Amino acid sequence: MNISLGKIAEIIDASLDGDSSKIINGVNTLEEALNNQISYATSRKYLEPLRKTNASAVIIEENLREYCSKNALIVDNAYLAFAKLTHHFKKQQSQLSSQEVQLNIDKAQKIKGVLIGHTCFIGNDVVIGENAIIESNSVIEDGVHIGKNSHISSNVVIHRNCLIGKNCIISSGAIIGSEGFGNARTKKKDWLPIAHLGNVQLGDNVSIGANTTIDRGTIKNTEIHDGVKIDNLVHIAHNVVIGENTAIAAKTGIAGTTTIGRRCMIGGMVGIVGHL
Repeated sequence: MNISLGKIAEIIDASLDGDSSKIINGVNTLEEALNNQISYATSRKYLEPLRKTNASAVIIEENLREYCSKNALIVDNAYLAFAKLTHHFKKQQSQLSSQEVQLNIDKAQKIKGVLIGHTCFIGNDVVIGENAIIESNSVIEDGVHIGKNSHISSNVVIHRNCLIGKNCIISSGAIIGSEGFGNARTKKKDWLPIAHLGNVQLGDNVSIGANTTIDRGTIKNTEIHDGVKIDNLVHIAHNVVIGENTAIAAKTGIAGTTTIGRRCMIGGMVGIVGHL
């Protein structure tokens, strides 16, 4: 998606200090933004990445203007403005006819050893590795990659553009890449949800238990590294990173943007707050 800074300023009701004709094609963090991408900063704790960012433009509040050398979109509430903008970059799952879905299934079944159960949905641009199994009633949305020898059980949903490694097991009812829980307050104290533009990335040899949910990242990906074992009924929020060979027992909840290291063992019914 390409959109000018002038148009973005209109969308988020910003005062633009910069080039209104500059074209923006994506949203990213201050640290990882590239030219032609836009980012945002909400407080002085982001001064260092704000100074160093490669983003073409940054959404900020007036108190940060002197620290920003890029095109600046100045608003009263940077987080709320960012929330509004994410919906303009959100990618929607395509609506395919039953004939198109069947064509995608037929194509996948021609791959060596791939088995796909009845009444599955396979979207466009899905990549499935050799000997992968997708059981009945599962939904695999556009752009998903599933590595070889992975086993997707029945009634699983893998949302758009998520990446599943080799030799993974995803048990029945699991949801991979659901919308994260992020909301910004308006002046009227209503909640405006943030559209999550990142994905979920599973490494190799990962196991996901039944009815577990892993939310997609806000901008960056939610990452589950190689060898992680996750039990049933676990919730992992947006932008969480879990290091390799960590094991997590049932009914654990991990809030957004928390990083867990390698080879950790987390018992049942544990709650872990965000940004740790």
